[in-house]
Amino acid sequence: MSTPTFSIGDKVVYPNHGVGVIEQISSRTIGATVQKFYLLRIKSSSLKVMVPFHNVESVGLRRIVKNGEIQKIIEFLTDGKCESNSDWKYRFKENSDKMRTGSLMEVAVVLKGLLFLAQQKPLSFREKKMLERARYLLVSELAMARNWEETDVEDELRKALGKGKLRFPEAASFEA
Repeated sequence: MSTPTFSIGDKVVYPNHGVGVIEQISSRTIGATVQKFYLLRIKSSSLKVMVPFHNVESVGLRRIVKNGEIQKIIEFLTDGKCESNSDWKYRFKENSDKMRTGSLMEVAVVLKGLLFLAQQKPLSFREKKMLERARYLLVSELAMARNWEETDVEDELRKALGKGKLRFPEAASFEA
């Protein structure tokens, strides 16, 4: 598999940080070698990140999802089935690993699993934070991919999860 290449203006995902836009492609001389970098701005925080070309794959930088993938995610969230490890330590590690993959489907798996678990018992502080992060990553990427407002994406996710008897968490529920 070849390393993806991006152009200025491309919408990309930096795993666990969310969506961003490639703002610049630059070169820097480091020692005797010249390295090329993507400079991207993360949408939510305006954080600027420099990613060396040779690190694109290892950090998981990728393009935002396309419509076919979006449809699979919505269908997955609609389906009421859900699996989750009962031991919280293993579950937390599995979920952390899924979040780090950068795959939006894996983020959806974490969101759905934690929502399912939250119906049975209160989530730990760390799992609440992970649920909040999964919610944010899903909403922000789908909004950018479809060029929708985040509230419209939230409505669609609320309907999809409702079909599976799960309740989409409101952003306000995470604020202390």
